[in-house]
Amino acid sequence: MVTPSYSAFHEQAGSVHIGTVTVPFRGRDETVDVYEVPGNNDPVRNVVFEHPGFSPQGKGRIYCDDAANEPFATDANKFALFSAALAAWIVAGDDLPDVLHLHDWHTGFYFLLREFDPRFKALRELRTVFTIHNLAYQGSRPFAGHDSSLESWFPGLRIDLAQARDLRYPDCVNPMATAIRLANHVSTVSPTYAKEICQPSNRAQGFIGGEGLETDLQRVAADGRLSGILNGCEYPRKRGRKPAWSTLVQMMSEQAETWMDQGRLRDVHALAAERLAALPKRKPKHVMVSIGRLVAQKAALFLYRMPDGRTALEHLLHDLGPDNLLILLGSGDTELERQMFDVARHSHNLIFLRGYSETLAAPLYRSGDLFLMPSSFEPCGISQMLAMRVSVPCVVHGTGGLRDTVENGVTGFVFEGKTPFDQAVDFIGTVQQALEFRETEADAWRTMRQAAAAMRFDWRRSARQTIAEMYDV
Repeated sequence: MVTPSYSAFHEQAGSVHIGTVTVPFRGRDETVDVYEVPGNNDPVRNVVFEHPGFSPQGKGRIYCDDAANEPFATDANKFALFSAALAAWIVAGDDLPDVLHLHDWHTGFYFLLREFDPRFKALRELRTVFTIHNLAYQGSRPFAGHDSSLESWFPGLRIDLAQARDLRYPDCVNPMATAIRLANHVSTVSPTYAKEICQPSNRAQGFIGGEGLETDLQRVAADGRLSGILNGCEYPRKRGRKPAWSTLVQMMSEQAETWMDQGRLRDVHALAAERLAALPKRKPKHVMVSIGRLVAQKAALFLYRMPDGRTALEHLLHDLGPDNLLILLGSGDTELERQMFDVARHSHNLIFLRGYSETLAAPLYRSGDLFLMPSSFEPCGISQMLAMRVSVPCVVHGTGGLRDTVENGVTGFVFEGKTPFDQAVDFIGTVQQALEFRETEADAWRTMRQAAAAMRFDWRRSARQTIAEMYDV
């Protein structure tokens, strides 16, 4: 397992410096330090590469923010360097591995070096497979004319433009597309998503598919080189206890105060603290929970504007009344955070906790009566699995991995819709239906909770399928 260190991972106790690798990058040789770091799976060797270029915005910062007119610029710099370091490290080794498994656009530049740089010709003999975790993020950058461009990273590299070009932006290299075109085998993280991305996106109908890469993916599928392998979930032997309502409220209040003390977005955290202080001592009739990144993929249906100008979420909260509470934990896109805060200001039965806390997420999953996940699209999704494993039914959109993991009426509730408006309307109605079901059908609700908890999305199954379909060929 090889990743950048981001100036952090190599500093953990037990790390060992095992050498350096010389990397051709930006027309000069860069020295990258290589460390072996401890992990929690003994047979797996964990290696990290350390170089200042992997942490341009500070220690431990994995992803960086750029201006809207320069998407992926900083991250592409670091991952282009990482791809070059990986190629150089493998070539310098005594033996090639049996298979190299790369993930998402961040590793797509490796395929260009393998295919077109004479220094890495030996890597063409190495079976190299590629997994798409989210096709929406493709990492496209200019071929030339910018500090973050293919020509800047690898001057003199002569490539076949047809293998690297972004079909929507012909003057750009698309590392996601490059990997799809050049990998020996491609997989996605759920069977349904593998089918969806072979179709063109249609936003007017609320469908997110191939995002400009559907033709490439159709070709890969026709060649028998595309698999949909569902992600797994951890199932610890010891399940944590559901906290008392007063304990959960105290935990949320302390987290809001901590974020407020840090000085950023004080008004958002102050509102959350104020709403938490006003909660009744007894748990509300229904507590809904949603945990996830506030990006368009996850939040667009929550914030969809209905004909009267109010969002779908405002309609839902108003219709459910004050005895029902939604707790939403997440952060992400600045504009979506602003919109969610605006909804929270006008909806007293919404607690918006802007941020993420692992220690808070776990008790929130256990404490919800219903988990909401209205993703516009979802390659796989982990949140619904985490909710189901603690007996909490979910309301999900019937797309991607959500369709593959939640069975409507058996382990949860699935809504549909041929347009974003239809999806928003069906989302509201399905939540109302689910809460009415919980209130009126106690035995059937208990059966649904048990069925959700009994589901097993096993990583061993995913690993066996990966080996059979991608490695042993």
